[in-house]
Amino acid sequence: MLQIGPYQISTPVVAAPMAGVTDKPYRQVCRQYGAGMVVSEMITSQKDLRDSTKTKFRSDLIGEPEPVVVQIVGTEPNVLAEAAQYNVANGAQIIDINMGCPAKKVCKKAAGSALLANEPLVQQILTTVVNAVDVPVTVKIRTGTSPDQRNAVNIARIAEAAGISAITIHGRTRQCKFVGQVEYDSIAAAKLAVDIPVIVNGDIDSPESAQQVLNYTNADAVMIGRAAQGQPWLFQQIADYLAHGHYQAIPSADQRAATIHKHIEAIHHFYGDVMGVRLARKHIKWYLSHWSSTPSEAYRQAITQTENPTEQIELLQAFLQSTTAINKAA
Repeated sequence: MLQIGPYQISTPVVAAPMAGVTDKPYRQVCRQYGAGMVVSEMITSQKDLRDSTKTKFRSDLIGEPEPVVVQIVGTEPNVLAEAAQYNVANGAQIIDINMGCPAKKVCKKAAGSALLANEPLVQQILTTVVNAVDVPVTVKIRTGTSPDQRNAVNIARIAEAAGISAITIHGRTRQCKFVGQVEYDSIAAAKLAVDIPVIVNGDIDSPESAQQVLNYTNADAVMIGRAAQGQPWLFQQIADYLAHGHYQAIPSADQRAATIHKHIEAIHHFYGDVMGVRLARKHIKWYLSHWSSTPSEAYRQAITQTENPTEQIELLQAFLQSTTAINKAA
């Protein structure tokens, strides 16, 4: 059982923080389908951006099930510490520090995975944030800045010494971004080097691969990101397989259609008509990529290009209903 501070996580399957994806409606779907813990989209530590539209949506934690995990990003220890305090006051029960994002706009500010090149600063950030709040603090990293500069073991030791409650490691370096084969040896070495929980992340896309990676690294849990886009039931499949050695192939077509419909409606409700329709498009695309039948190009464009929320729902529902018979055999 994965334990982070006072929180026992129900399943060793965690939904990854993904900017522009892991919003409140998506987190709700992930929890519904077996994610034992979900981590928010990264929230800036900059005080002057708290009133921005993006940050306000990302900071909405009302009704979130325990533990509520908020990921913060930044470069200055005191600014991150103050951001941690602010988010705890807003309802966060665990603070996660982003030291793993490889995006250029994050790294050019020396944040995210760029921090891994500066171990003294990493130590200062982690210690300062841990001392600033009375809730568990975790950190997400990569294996290093480049294949010839892997320092995940060092960072894990620094994290444990600073009082970090758990560490998530993505098995690529900053330079690799999301390209190429994931390297799990560094994660296995980090697990041997520390006593805090280690969560493994990177290219885990099936129950079988989750079990294989856990066996190889001896990690305490898996974190699933892109693989669950369009198929959130993957969390439950992995949880069942890890617990019982078997899992349901996929939910029925009717169940999947209901989930899709409910998720898209939740996006519309959360963001409002204009933003909701636009932000729902990528989720619709992901869901349909896992549907046994694909819409015609004209139909796909109609679903994804409409600006009308009612029309978007009706077009999507009509397509799902018209192809449910095929999907029942899937």
